[in-house]
Amino acid sequence: MPAVVVLGAQWGDEGKGKATDQLGSRVDHVVKFNGGNNAGHTVVIDGEKYALHLLPSGILSPGVVPVIGNGVVIDLEVLFREIDALEARGVDTSKLLVSSSAHIIAGYNRTIDKVTERFLGKRRIGTTGRGIGPTYADKISRVGIRVQDLFDEHILRQKVEGALDQKNHLLVKVYNRRAITVDETVAELLAYAERLRPMVTDTSLVLNQALDAGRTVLFEAGQATMLDVDHGTYPFVTSSSATAGGACTGSGVGPTRIDRVVGVIKAYTTRVGEGPFPTELLDEMGERLRKTGGEYGTTTGRPRRCGWYDAVVARYAGRVNGLTDLVLTKLDVLTGLEKVPVCVAYDVNGVRHDEMPVDQSDFHHAVPVYEELDGWWEDISECREFSDLPVNAQRYVLALEEMSGTRISGIGVGPGREATIVRHDLLS
Repeated sequence: MPAVVVLGAQWGDEGKGKATDQLGSRVDHVVKFNGGNNAGHTVVIDGEKYALHLLPSGILSPGVVPVIGNGVVIDLEVLFREIDALEARGVDTSKLLVSSSAHIIAGYNRTIDKVTERFLGKRRIGTTGRGIGPTYADKISRVGIRVQDLFDEHILRQKVEGALDQKNHLLVKVYNRRAITVDETVAELLAYAERLRPMVTDTSLVLNQALDAGRTVLFEAGQATMLDVDHGTYPFVTSSSATAGGACTGSGVGPTRIDRVVGVIKAYTTRVGEGPFPTELLDEMGERLRKTGGEYGTTTGRPRRCGWYDAVVARYAGRVNGLTDLVLTKLDVLTGLEKVPVCVAYDVNGVRHDEMPVDQSDFHHAVPVYEELDGWWEDISECREFSDLPVNAQRYVLALEEMSGTRISGIGVGPGREATIVRHDLLS
């Protein structure tokens, strides 16, 4: 049975939650391997909307074991608030497993995230202020707090003291904030320890044993390719590895065990936060896509920047992730347009680029080169077979497939769990 990675092939918000949820009912484990509560997945089941931030989308599928891997950073307050909200709606969360090696977001990480972003002014990154970046910085600086540290108060106190030695100087002397005490941080974290304890395990061992036993494991990325800390539009990126390689480092499962890598991509493009966005529409058409597509952040509520489909980005995502399949979402949002432009290349100072420019400066100055495709007027929300789509919608999908260099195996035609056309089975 396969190990399948599902990730975003643009700047996030592509509909990964829906794609993962659909696969989740047919898999045994669903693993969140990067990020934290700085991203959100919206899943609609039987007309009910579920907004997930930290929990894997597979938690909504009965029988699936949801796993938070070692590559995730966890805000414990958010975790239990999300669990309680799902339990109140009748969702069973008792199978949730949490890696003992995942890092914890402390209160001082959230504080530093917010004050740093304000301090940057016009040079701000556009973070969510959830403490994600500072927690990953602590991890790399080897002053981070891990889940397992919560069960030894002596070690926890030592680590908090070490972290605050430096951070309080920064908060007081640079940002004019009050110092944070060791006692308040330790108390904040220990308050969750006993409730968390039954969920904590060696998730790497669990996942590898599941694959050994022939079970199917689905790896779910937070954020997306163009927000990856190495391969995204740096510095306007997240702080973790949101590409396929991150599934291995963030879960403790080796790369030879991954069978399929699925990129989720919108029929147009959106982005939240700062940074370059070549196909962005700053006119009435951009507002039309935003309103029709409901393009507002699941986590922050911020309006998303909207633009046309970018085949250069799609080809880049295919290359750096080794994509085997694409799932195209929100095709229905384009219904009613006479012409649908698609970016096929960039013009940078008079030079055509068919692939992603090497230099970030060139990408900032990239002007999209468009090809226009004929639109369609028919309602496609009830289509369940590719042949049910209007001819021009079929041609649009096939054109994107050719331009992107990866087969399109699924097509989203509405927000509901069932509103999907399957062209190729992702688990066969």
